Amino acid sequence: MDLLAPEIVIPFAAILAVVAFLYASVGHGGASGYLALMALFSFSPAVMKPTALLLNIFVSGISFWFFNKNKHFNWKLFYPFAITSIPMAFLGGYITIDATLYKQILGVFLAIAILRMFNFRGTENKEIKPPHLIGALVIGSAIGLFSGMIGIGGGIILSPVIILFGWGHMKQAAAVSALFIFVNSISGSIGFAVQGGVVHTEAWYFIPVAIIGGSLGALYGSQKFDMKTLTYVLAGVLIIAVFKLFLV
Repeated sequence: MDLLAPEIVIPFAAILAVVAFLYASVGHGGASGYLALMALFSFSPAVMKPTALLLNIFVSGISFWFFNKNKHFNWKLFYPFAITSIPMAFLGGYITIDATLYKQILGVFLAIAILRMFNFRGTENKEIKPPHLIGALVIGSAIGLFSGMIGIGGGIILSPVIILFGWGHMKQAAAVSALFIFVNSISGSIGFAVQGGVVHTEAWYFIPVAIIGGSLGALYGSQKFDMKTLTYVLAGVLIIAVFKLFLV
């Protein structure tokens, strides 16, 4: 299959722009969406992981810029997770594994997070408190390793964790997750390259599309959406990710 043929590249690029918009609006890079989309369009596994990481770098970087510009970023909330996630994302990117089981585990985790966000397990804690250092280091380590293995940045896991434990508000979680995804995607990409992985040509053609969609999404999410809207958008993102992880 010619992945750059017009009948393939046009619908793929259109959907990619929508995915980038949706994920960037809540501070995500969109890797889980990109992976699912590439699977639907029959991209080879060798293309999927590095492409998702590459697009993640651009979209999450743009998303972070907008959320930080609007003063939603909290350094003290970010660094405890990043300290351990960055080296572990490198290790995960270096390791080549069967991602099927990990996608299923991630799907279960996200399904639980969705139920929690809709208060099926009690009311969300409104009191914001700093994360426990040891807990943040452990969580960052686990997310980083897992993210590098399957080619995501980890923000789709970190965002609900921050909200559910009362460590930050929605837009703070979005800003922190955006930078978290950015650094982990770079680290995972380096690990992937060190073990001999190659970013295929197809990936570079889709960067402008992802940048356009991601810029519009980040601009809208950082300025226009209120807290309630962001909650539902994030939940919607998680629901889409669950279905894609289980069905693709």
